[in-house]
Amino acid sequence: MSRLKVDNIEARSGNNISMDDPLALKSYDTAGRNALSNPQAGDTIYNSQTGTIDYYNGSSWFATSDSTFTTVVDFLVIAGGGGGAGNSQVAPGGGGGAGGYRSSYNSETSGGGGSSETALTITDNTNVTVTIGAGGAPNNSAIGQSPSGNDSVFSTITSLKGGGAAPSGTPTGTVGSGGGSGSSSSSSQAGTANQGYAGGGGHASSGYYGGGGGGGAGANGGNSTAGQAGHGGNGVASTITNTSVTRAGGGGGGKQGGTATGNGGSGGGGAAQSGAGTINTGSGGGGNGNASAAGAGGSGIVILSYPSTKTISFHGGASSSAGEQTVGSRKYVEIQTSGTVSFS
Repeated sequence: MSRLKVDNIEARSGNNISMDDPLALKSYDTAGRNALSNPQAGDTIYNSQTGTIDYYNGSSWFATSDSTFTTVVDFLVIAGGGGGAGNSQVAPGGGGGAGGYRSSYNSETSGGGGSSETALTITDNTNVTVTIGAGGAPNNSAIGQSPSGNDSVFSTITSLKGGGAAPSGTPTGTVGSGGGSGSSSSSSQAGTANQGYAGGGGHASSGYYGGGGGGGAGANGGNSTAGQAGHGGNGVASTITNTSVTRAGGGGGGKQGGTATGNGGSGGGGAAQSGAGTINTGSGGGGNGNASAAGAGGSGIVILSYPSTKTISFHGGASSSAGEQTVGSRKYVEIQTSGTVSFS
């Protein structure tokens, strides 16, 4: 025989009932709720996994709202770097620009001299888009712009592709960091505020031709001079993985004859004469001053940091080669392939 003991329930006029203490529903996670035997229509529980009040309608369980739990996520989102340009000795190409660089972690700067951004609040158990931008291929033709990289995305944050370099003339388009120009043009491609810097200009004179360096997340690409091709702009350092790592450097510009070529910017920028940007850094590819291949841009990356009490799940192809890493009260994950993720 069961007995119901109730304290401090009052009957009031108008047939209302009041209780002095909160009403505590029985708590289950989603699996435990679904495992309940013979639930009846109207049965109501608290879902400890989603923070919702769930009820049974006679055939299925329903939540009265979306999940009420959230995770505050810091991010570092870097797009794919642009390809370098190569050409004949009389028209060396510039270096590729680094992919756009956006950060919210620990008040660290974003690219292009931008301030740290605001962390995102993500609803738990909700799939969030992650896109890893591929690097741009090099262009070894005598005309046209090298392919830019590709944008990287985390939720509402989009980092713009790195600018492709030019073998001749000035690269164009809206990019994170600008590609270096070829030796036939002294003007360069601009970067985007809060993402990356401009590429360097080329130089042409009697007996000398050189391409400009690609812009980096942390500095402009160098201009080519009468004695030196442009160096790639430096990248930006971040401690989001608990170790200071520099990423998103610009590619070095090519030079006639293959001497005094541009160096790649710090953070993975490709050196001139076919150096590729380092993968998963969003760095630009190196240009070339001879009739041989320039370097491809490096692929981008998305790195997330969140409380160690939370867990990330990967869906739709998203992956991290090292998985979740815990450092003190926080976790971080480096995502190298596109798909979706969720937190719980």
